[in-house]
Amino acid sequence: MNLANRITITRIMLTPLFIAAVAYGRMDIALILFAAAVISDGLDGFVARSMRQKTSIGTILDPVADKILLISAFICLTLIKSIPEDLRLPPYVPIIVISRDAIIVLGSILIHVVKGTIKIAPSFWGKFTTFFQMMTIVSILVRFKYSCYVWNAATILTVISGVDYMLKGSKTLNENSSNNKKPACRQALHQHGTGQAGNA
Repeated sequence: MNLANRITITRIMLTPLFIAAVAYGRMDIALILFAAAVISDGLDGFVARSMRQKTSIGTILDPVADKILLISAFICLTLIKSIPEDLRLPPYVPIIVISRDAIIVLGSILIHVVKGTIKIAPSFWGKFTTFFQMMTIVSILVRFKYSCYVWNAATILTVISGVDYMLKGSKTLNENSSNNKKPACRQALHQHGTGQAGNA
């Protein structure tokens, strides 16, 4: 339990406080808590790299902490009635966000089962999507009247990044299938060659 992982766990603990602030209509406090969580996201990565504190559990905890915060925020900003209707997220936004993350998690589990290991590497589209998802939350908390354009952009990027991850996952599984077939083919050729030599 190093410093980087403590910062990540602190970000997870900020999530219920953020939810409570939104539920009680304290958007100012919710904005401060969300900003603190975003800052901690960059801080734990910096600490892990600079102090050589990268760990296996940290690699898992960091994206999990991000997803817990973002998904909780999207659900709250959709369901809580105290938020003005023109700023409240339409249901399709959290549905698409949660569905994309669920597909990625299930795909990661499948790859881990087939390959025995998996390397978590966020893509360009994934990072771009996360940025717009965060901006969606911020725009609602500051009552930006054109927030609908921000969350629609985030939704489109969520779909694009989801398709991108699925294509990469499919490619990874196909590569694994090809690698498994090669030794079998070589073994068959070797046995065939040995049989010919014996017949000769």
